[in-house]
Amino acid sequence: MTRFIDANLADPQLSPSTIAAAHFVSVRALHQVFEGSGETVSGEIRRRRIDRCRQDLADAQQSQVPVAAIGARWGLSDPAHFSRLFRSVVGSPPAAFRRGSLS
Repeated sequence: MTRFIDANLADPQLSPSTIAAAHFVSVRALHQVFEGSGETVSGEIRRRRIDRCRQDLADAQQSQVPVAAIGARWGLSDPAHFSRLFRSVVGSPPAAFRRGSLS
């Protein structure tokens, strides 16, 4: 299931229900699979998306790609939501993280 999540991170519609449907299990069964990991399905999606965004923002070869485009690339198409989520996870807004990573 984690491979499916990774392969579909760019899809803004990726959710527990789409993951469950792709694996022919109920949403409840999907949540039970993740229970032992200490992370919810939605939390796992968020974490993986933010990890990919963090990698891209720290990549000098992508320094000209707008911050909002990086968020959208990983399924976070609303720039304000992306910025708030990134800040809550990383501790700084995406643009500030990029500046600090590339300096």
